[in-house]
Amino acid sequence: MTLQRTKEEDVLSKKDTPPFLILLGNEKGGTGKSTLAMHIITGLLYDGFSVASIDLDGRQGTLSRYIENRKIYGQKETCKLPTSPHFRLMLSGCSDQNTAHEINTKAFHEALEGFSSHQFIVIDTPGSDTPLSRYAHSFSDVLITPMNDSFVDLDLLVQVSKSVPQEASKLSAYSEMVWEQKKEKAARKGRPIHWIVCLNRVGSLRTKNREHIDQVLKKLAKRIGFKICPGFGERVIFRELFTSGLTLLDMEFLSQPLTFSHVTARHELRALLSLIPLPQGDLSPTDQKSPKKS
Repeated sequence: MTLQRTKEEDVLSKKDTPPFLILLGNEKGGTGKSTLAMHIITGLLYDGFSVASIDLDGRQGTLSRYIENRKIYGQKETCKLPTSPHFRLMLSGCSDQNTAHEINTKAFHEALEGFSSHQFIVIDTPGSDTPLSRYAHSFSDVLITPMNDSFVDLDLLVQVSKSVPQEASKLSAYSEMVWEQKKEKAARKGRPIHWIVCLNRVGSLRTKNREHIDQVLKKLAKRIGFKICPGFGERVIFRELFTSGLTLLDMEFLSQPLTFSHVTARHELRALLSLIPLPQGDLSPTDQKSPKKS
C-alpha cells in the first residue's frame, strides 16, 4: 500500500542509522516469545544500548503486562530498574479488513516513528497468523523464533515425514511467510533479515526425539537460511519472575543470590544475544553508564 511505504520512508529519513528491529515471531502460542523479548530488552539495556519495545499482541498483552509489573516493582522497592519505553498496539475493530489493516499499519508506523531515536526496537507478535504480524516481519532486522523441544513445534517450520522423522519434506506456512517477507524487505532495499531459531524449554536428558529435531533443524537451517541457538532449559524461574517484572539479568543488580540454574540460564541468554548480527560501525552503547542500584 502506498500509505505504508510512504510511512516507512518517513521513519528512515529521520535518522541516518535507523533503529535495529528485533522481532519475536512465530504462529504458535506458548513458546515463550514475550518472556524472551523481555530478557532481550533487559540484556540490551544493561549493555548500555537505547531500547524501546512494541507489543503487537495488544489484546493478550503479555509483554505489556511484564513491563507494567516491572515498573510497579521498581516503584515499590524504590530501585531504578532499566526499562524500555513501550507501546501496546490494540488492533482495530473495524469490520472492513482492508480499512482495519490500514489503521493497524498506520499505528505500527507511528510507533516506529515515535521510537526512531532509539538504537533498538524489540517487537513482540501474537502466536497466530495476522496481517499486521506478517507485515511487521518484513521490517525486522533480526527475527527470533522460539520453539519448544517437540515435533509439534517443529511443524511450525517444516512438515516432517511420518516414516522418516529426521527428514524434512515440505516447508510450513510460517517458513513460506518468512521467505516472502524477506523478499518484501529486499525490494525496499533494507537490511537483510537475519533469522534465528531458538529452542526453548529444552529437557535435561538427551533423547532420540531431540536428536531427530536437531537433525531436521540443521538441514533446514542450510535450506532456508537461519541460525540455530542452543536455547533455554526448562526452568520455573522464568515464570516466577513475570509477576515482579524481573529478568535473570536483574538478579545481580538487585544483589539477590544466584543459584546454579540462574547462572546457567543467564549464560544461555548471553549466547542468544551474541548471535544478533549488529551492523558494523552502526551501533555501539550510548554514553550513559549501565544502571546502578540506588
